[in-house]
Amino acid sequence: MESPRSLRHRLRLLALAILSLLYRSFPWRLVSLVALWDFVLHLAFLLRGLRPVTLDLGHACVHLWVPTKTARGRPRKPALVLVHGFGGNSRWQWESQIGPLSRSFDLYIPDLVFFGSSRSASRDRSLGYQASCIAEAMQRLGVARYSVVGISYGGFVAFRLAEGPAARAVERVAILTAGICLTPEQLRDFAAKEERDVCELLLPQNAEDLMNLLRRSKYRHPKWIPAFLLQDFVEVMYRNQRMEKSELLKKLLEKGIDLDPVPVLNQDTLILWGDKDAIFPLPLAHQLHRHLGTKSRLEVLKDAGHALQLEKPDQVNNLIEQFLKGVSDINL
Repeated sequence: MESPRSLRHRLRLLALAILSLLYRSFPWRLVSLVALWDFVLHLAFLLRGLRPVTLDLGHACVHLWVPTKTARGRPRKPALVLVHGFGGNSRWQWESQIGPLSRSFDLYIPDLVFFGSSRSASRDRSLGYQASCIAEAMQRLGVARYSVVGISYGGFVAFRLAEGPAARAVERVAILTAGICLTPEQLRDFAAKEERDVCELLLPQNAEDLMNLLRRSKYRHPKWIPAFLLQDFVEVMYRNQRMEKSELLKKLLEKGIDLDPVPVLNQDTLILWGDKDAIFPLPLAHQLHRHLGTKSRLEVLKDAGHALQLEKPDQVNNLIEQFLKGVSDINL
C-alpha cells in the first residue's frame, strides 16, 4: 500500500504537470508566477506583524522588515535579526521562520546589500561592509540589543556583525551552514573542485542551472519542476544586480571571513548544520565548533542539506528559540 508521503509527492507532481500545461496554453502565460508568489510572501510577512522599511544610510539604502509598533504598555519582545544567504531575497529564505519565531521575538529581517531592494553605490564588496550596514540600520532603528541568526553567506555576515561593528549589541549568535573557518586557500580549493565557475553555480542563469543548485542545496530535492517556473525564478530573483552579487562571491572566495586570525566570539553561539550538506560539508561544522570552544554548541540535523531552514523548519525554529531563551536541554 502506498504511503501518504509518496501519495502527496505524486499528487504534487501531477499538479505541477497540469500547471505546466495550462501555463503554456493560455494567454496569461506572460504573468510571472514567481512574482505573484513573492507578493503572497509579502502579504504573509505583513500578517505576521511585520512592515517593510527602507533606510537611507547615505552610502547605501537598506530594505528590511521590522515589527509593527506595539500597543502602548505592551512590553517589547527580545529583538532578533535574521540574515539570509544567496538565493532569492529575505522573504523566500525565512518564510518558514517568521510565524514561529515572531511569537517570541521582535524580528528584523534585512535584505543584504545588492539583494532584494537594498542598494549601494559603494565599491566595497566585503563581509565587513555588509555587517556594518546591518549594524548601522539597527542603530538607526533604535535597537540597542539583539541576537542574530545567519545562514550560509548570511552566517559569515552574522559572524562579522557579532565580532565587529555590533559586538556590544549582539547578545547571542546562531550560525547555519557557514564555513567560517575556511581559509582563502581552502575556499579556492573548494572552488577548484567544482566542474564550473562557483558564480555560475550559486547565481544560475537558466532553468537547468537552478535545478542543479536545488539538487545541491536540498537533501530531499524535488525530482522535477517545470522549466518555465525555474526560468521565471531566475528572471525575477537573479537578473537584478547580478554583477554586484558575483563580485560579492568572488570577494568571499578571495578573502573568506577576512579575519586573521579568526577570533573566538564572546557571545554564546549555536551552530546548526545538515548532515547531508553538499555546499559546506559537515566537517566544517565540527571545525567551527572546536574553534569557538565551550561557548558554542553544535546541533546536526539528520537528513538535511544546505537549505536546512527550508527542509527542517520545525527543528530549526525550535532549536533557535530554545537557544535564544537560554534553554540548554532541547527535546526534539
